[in-house]
Amino acid sequence: KVMDNQRGELNKRPWIVFDGDVDPEWGENLKSVLDDNKLLTLPNGERLALPPNLTIIFEVQDLRNATLATVSRCGMVWFS
Repeated sequence: KVMDNQRGELNKRPWIVFDGDVDPEWGENLKSVLDDNKLLTLPNGERLALPPNLTIIFEVQDLRNATLATVSRCGMVWFS
């Protein structure tokens, strides 16, 4: 189990990279993951705690479809 740190997972820096447009439907489902509590809520109501060393990054062309709730939970880096 990752949360039990049985194989030294907490010493690693895993990244989840989302490459593509932010869809408002799944973006809203990630709100609890992007909060400080890092809880992923599944459609059946089950909640999974993500480890504190996990980093999530969104690589998007633009934020046209992103909601304010999603954008407000993220840091932005803009390249021209």
